[in-house]
Formats: sequence, structure tokens, C-alpha cells
Amino acid sequence: MATEAAAAGKPVIVVGVDDSEHSFHALQWTLLHFFSSVAPGHSSSYKLVIVNAKPTPSSVIGLAVAGPGASDALPFVESDLRKIALNVLEKAKEICIAHSVTDVEYEIMEGDARNVLCEAVEKYHAEMLAVGSHGYGAIKRAVLGSVSDHCAHHAHCSVMIVKKPKSKPKH
Repeated sequence: MATEAAAAGKPVIVVGVDDSEHSFHALQWTLLHFFSSVAPGHSSSYKLVIVNAKPTPSSVIGLAVAGPGASDALPFVESDLRKIALNVLEKAKEICIAHSVTDVEYEIMEGDARNVLCEAVEKYHAEMLAVGSHGYGAIKRAVLGSVSDHCAHHAHCSVMIVKKPKSKPKH
């Protein structure tokens, strides 16, 4: 756990992943820039921790199914959310293996991504948090809230917001 990385004396990088291409781009970018220069058979000078924030079933059902019967749906919603989280971490694991990075910790933490990622930074004593940018406009960001913006202001470490390059227009 967090003490293993600290005991090894390696700085920790936490990467937040969800089921978006933006978060997987952030993971790939982090692997390329912090882990790819490691010679085969040697370990990186960083410890990598990949965290997926799994929403609570009640937050997903929330306003959508208020009333009798909502509690009946909770076990099904919980099961679906767990499957999604496991699939996200499996895809992250495949990306890490493709980059020959195998010394990775994977964790699913329940709650709002903004809080979960800041908690993970504290738990693992991370020196850096990497997150993807969805590229929302001002209105959508104001309504949905920006995970990267929240983390940039509240995480107790450096926060790297990785933007996916825009497609180049064809001439």
C-alpha cells in the first residue's frame, strides 16, 4: 500500500482513470514521459498508482428514481458500477503492460472523483496527480464541475492536466 512506495523511497504518481478516452490518454502520456525511459529489467524511479473513482449507487440513482422501488435498484446499480470500474482498471492494466510497466498499484475508491483523487494523493503521499481533461466549455464545466480544476486547487501535490491533442484538420 502507501507505505510500500514510501518505504521504497520512490516518489508516487497517482493517475485518475475513468471510462473516458481522455483519462486513458493521460495514463499513456504519463507512462511515456515518466516510465518509458527505464531500461528492461530495471524499475522506474517512480511508483505508479492508478485510481478509479466509482460513484455511489445512490448518487447514480439520485433524482432519477426517487420514490418507492429505488432501494430495490441499488444492488443492480452497485453491480453495474463495480463491473464498469473493474473494466476501466483492466484496460488501464493492459495499457501499462503494453508500455512494459508492471509495478503498478490499482485501486477503486468509492465517491465523487474530485474528492477521491484528492484523498488518494493524501493516502499515497503522492508527489504528482495526473488527470485527463475532457475539454468542456465554460457552461458545461460550471454545470458538471471540473475534476481537474478541483484537483488543481485542492490536491496537496503538483497536478498535471493532460489534454488530448485536437485532431489536425485535413487540407
